Amino acid sequence: MNIYEVKYGADKIAFSIKRKKVKNINLNIRITGEVIVTAREEVPIEFIVAFVERKANWITKQTKYFKYHEPESTAKKEMVSGETIKYLGRQYRLKVLESTNECVKYFRGYIYLYVKDKSKYRRKEILLNNWFDFKCRKIFMSSYDKTYKIVEKYEIPNVQINIRKMKSRWGSCILEKQIIILNRELIKAPKYCIEYVILHELIHMKYRNHNKDFYDFLYTLMPDWKERKRILDEEIVMDL
Repeated sequence: MNIYEVKYGADKIAFSIKRKKVKNINLNIRITGEVIVTAREEVPIEFIVAFVERKANWITKQTKYFKYHEPESTAKKEMVSGETIKYLGRQYRLKVLESTNECVKYFRGYIYLYVKDKSKYRRKEILLNNWFDFKCRKIFMSSYDKTYKIVEKYEIPNVQINIRKMKSRWGSCILEKQIIILNRELIKAPKYCIEYVILHELIHMKYRNHNKDFYDFLYTLMPDWKERKRILDEEIVMDL
């Protein structure tokens, strides 16, 4: 793919064009900062350049956002000071400290892991996992309570929330049992992304399939759901 460039103030936006049979011109910003425009073969270069120029302000904001919120490595953590841990959409530095009072706290960009013996990897792992499990239950339920208020008047049932680590989904639902399952990895995402996943699954209690009625209802209740989903899928890196 050839690389093109447009100016936006003091900045330059480099982008590539991917020719594909699509209905509209699509703009995608990867977590690496790479900007890709997808368009049909017959769409002129001049038209695509003008499209990017119109989107320049948004592109600049998004690339700066990704630069600040670097994706978390999926490599196995060593549980040592200096590693990064993603929590609610932000990167935190891990600080491992020895203490007789074992616990986990977070403050001003750091997650503090207090453990009796810093050399005990398994103990550090258990402490951190237990802390994340607690945060999942607390934050997911808080997000659910907030989101359910939006749909309650549409006779959508008040469901049970289960949490587990899933390989390929952020959430799923069991209609017959009125259960929503949320991926434990969602704790890495901003709260507004968690709320999107919950709303998506709640709407399945009314519309089983992803049909026009489903998406019309989703648009009505959450007009910016596509942006929330994009951030979730592109920024929050899961080990899939």
